[in-house]
Amino acid sequence: MSSLVKLVKLNNLQFNANRDPQVYRRVAGESFRIQAFIAGTSSAKCTLRDASGATLAAQDVRPPQPFNVEVSYKEPGQYIVTLEAARGTERFTQDLRLDVLAHAWVG
Repeated sequence: MSSLVKLVKLNNLQFNANRDPQVYRRVAGESFRIQAFIAGTSSAKCTLRDASGATLAAQDVRPPQPFNVEVSYKEPGQYIVTLEAARGTERFTQDLRLDVLAHAWVG
């Protein structure tokens, strides 16, 4: 991870690409909560974009406040969003896969 972003959380859990993806999944209509914690003391521009490049959310974040956004999808499937942060010449980019289930697991 870069020195610009010190922590990324997905659904209140530290994002780890090696973690079982089941812990991050949501049912259609439920929100995914994405948070980015910025390092340092000066503000950074944070943006969340979908696979087509359209901006879902954008915000200037001043530490210690995190970039905090919730997104939800009505249709089941896999969605890729890109979390971007920029401050001066520093850049951070992280792709996140959001799995949306048609219905909750039974069992």
